[in-house]
Amino acid sequence: MTAPVVLWDLDGTLLDPAGAITGGIARALAEHGHAVPQDLRRFVGPPVGWSLRAFTDVPEEEIPRVVATYRARYRTEGLAQTRIYPGVEALLEQLHGAGVRMAVATQKPEPTAELAVERFGLGRWFETVSGAADDAAAAPRDGAVHDKPAIIGEALRRLGVAAPDPARTVMIGDRRYDAEGALAHGIDCLGVRWGFADEHELATGFAAVAGDAAELGELLARYTQPAPTGR
Repeated sequence: MTAPVVLWDLDGTLLDPAGAITGGIARALAEHGHAVPQDLRRFVGPPVGWSLRAFTDVPEEEIPRVVATYRARYRTEGLAQTRIYPGVEALLEQLHGAGVRMAVATQKPEPTAELAVERFGLGRWFETVSGAADDAAAAPRDGAVHDKPAIIGEALRRLGVAAPDPARTVMIGDRRYDAEGALAHGIDCLGVRWGFADEHELATGFAAVAGDAAELGELLARYTQPAPTGR
């Protein structure tokens, strides 16, 4: 039997940005003279460039500058505000000890995601970090709203999982983008309530939703433990 595979989103799932994203976006917009939207939680999950197009009136030609300002501050200030969610490290250690293969699949630019994983000592549990291309400020091609399906696909490719077993492979995330990306590959997505989605968003597309790390561990048992055999 092949080893189970668990893919993890980063912000809102493994890491609590603690205002690093929302505050960083607000400061970058203000610094460039643009209005700051009231609901900044919507910016956590999708690529920053896409969110600026969807939720602000920033002209297309100015988006790369706003994104560059936000990213520079995130590396110098945002990571210092970030924390690992309670119970997550213990769960990762438990899964790793049980032979579960794990990877990060995030819409954060891959170099920044790798930096965050390294800073918080998460690399010992993950075989790879699959993130967005570093040109995420560019306009999306082919009408794609977000690139989570491609990011999940790349994580699976790096793990050598050409055809994921839906009974042994699962995504964990906090936004609908995670559920949509998992669905594109025929696998379930487990949601977490400690992230940035409201109850309405969590009610659509997720196989189940966990309220804390202990409950998430119980939900993961369906995918990570061998099925009982009858006599």
